[in-house]
Amino acid sequence: MNYSMRVVHRYLGYFLAGIVTVYALSGIVLIFRETDVFLTEHQVEKKLTPNIRNEDLGRQLRIKRLKVTKEEGEMVFFKEGTYNRQTGEASYSKKELPYVLNKLTRLHKASTDDPLYWLNIFFALSLLFFVVSSLWMFLPKTKIFRKGMVFMAAGIILTLVLIFI
Repeated sequence: MNYSMRVVHRYLGYFLAGIVTVYALSGIVLIFRETDVFLTEHQVEKKLTPNIRNEDLGRQLRIKRLKVTKEEGEMVFFKEGTYNRQTGEASYSKKELPYVLNKLTRLHKASTDDPLYWLNIFFALSLLFFVVSSLWMFLPKTKIFRKGMVFMAAGIILTLVLIFI
């Protein structure tokens, strides 16, 4: 059993090294999601139905928390751009992650509607296997095993403290 756990642990570890690298990079990008660090801005021209109410304009343009700053005649002005009530034409700037970074961040946001959730489940179960299989790396009576348990407990405690602060 010890030998089998070590072999599976080793080769699964090499396989997951690639997945961990991608998750780590996408996690770093997500840390900055409330800033403009990785975002690129581009101009959007969109034809909407005329005479949309101000309250519905944000939903139609898919701009969260859209706030109308002023209205002049048929023109509606908001932070990101303008909307012409008469013609239905909207012109606004949109900030988005570049294509590759946007795809990477989907790893962390995958739900059951996205096939990526299978990768997330596999990854989570593999990490749990690593926790369990690491217990077979050293005999329980050894000093290094006991020291490892102290470090594992410290990791759990630190994580819980940071979650509940």
